[in-house]
Amino acid sequence: QVQLVESGGGLVQPGGSLRLSCAASGSIGSINYMGWYRQAPGKQRELVADITNGDSTNYADSVKGRFTIPRDNAKNTVYLQMNNLKPEDTAVYYCNAHVFTTLGWGTYWGQGTQVTVSS
Repeated sequence: QVQLVESGGGLVQPGGSLRLSCAASGSIGSINYMGWYRQAPGKQRELVADITNGDSTNYADSVKGRFTIPRDNAKNTVYLQMNNLKPEDTAVYYCNAHVFTTLGWGTYWGQGTQVTVSS
């Protein structure tokens, strides 16, 4: 009923930048939360950054000052602007959203997009 489609991952050298996008589509009434999470091999999925309906943002300590999470409410899209990337940022990045539909509130995940930081 709700789909989250991520794009923008890839291979980048240390110090480089990438911009991820996550577009929500389907029977959306409203979205009150969108976030980016990541999971590296052998590690648990962790929060990278999130943004609420009131534009309150939250960042993991490891990405503060390097990543930002702008959001386009009209397009139901959230971005992750990643600057000064480091090898330890290598992971699969997942989009998450809390969405209200005719079935009520639900939590949805995207399929993930690979980010690899390597020289």
